[in-house]
Amino acid sequence: MIKIFITGASSGIGESMARFYAKQGVQLGLVARRADFLARLADELLPRPAVYALDVCDAAGLKSAATDFINRFGVPDIVIANAGVSVGTLTEMEDDLKVFQKVFDTNVMGMVNTFHAFVEPMKRQKNGTLVGIASVAGFRGIPGGGAYSASKAAVIRYCESLRVELRSEGISVVTICPGYIRTPMTAVNKFKMPFLIDVDEAVVRFARAIDAKKSFAVIPWTMGIAARLLRLLPNSLYDRVFSFMPRKPRS
Repeated sequence: MIKIFITGASSGIGESMARFYAKQGVQLGLVARRADFLARLADELLPRPAVYALDVCDAAGLKSAATDFINRFGVPDIVIANAGVSVGTLTEMEDDLKVFQKVFDTNVMGMVNTFHAFVEPMKRQKNGTLVGIASVAGFRGIPGGGAYSASKAAVIRYCESLRVELRSEGISVVTICPGYIRTPMTAVNKFKMPFLIDVDEAVVRFARAIDAKKSFAVIPWTMGIAARLLRLLPNSLYDRVFSFMPRKPRS
């Protein structure tokens, strides 16, 4: 039986991925902060997943969860580091200093903590796939979203480094950069979101990229073209256009 471990599984992309893989008869390990949401989801899935109510910022907790999962089911074939937070931030606001820290701790160190718990076991069996959920927001800095954009840029580079490090160990590293996906995270956005797709449709595309062990995938592909074009814009033009962009609400 295929074994998959997913963080950020109680809602949005993580929940949809859990439901998708459960339909394939996969043994799941699910991590999320909200124990009630996680328990409710577990009750709806077969085979019943192992659930771990913890924050991905808790490295020791994740290590303990990984050890428990491995002892019960074996080393997972796929680990999906999906947990993340997105919120508007402004550098001049003192209250946002803690928000910046939380975004980086969750989005970057949360992924590191997740992968750390599984790399050595995967190396011993010379097999496994690590999947980092990044974002097209990591391609260029989004005004009002400095913490999120910077954290996702860091995730992209971290996964790239890890991919090269583990290449000779039989371990694949897949970086997935979603565009705008219809989830609770994007529901708060008060601006038009280009190429917006439903989460269930997005997850089917994620799974294809993971199965193919693609090193890097932007989903949907139309957003990938747009994001790559944005990277080619001269700073002067990018700054002029995006200075008028509506901004994500601060917490």
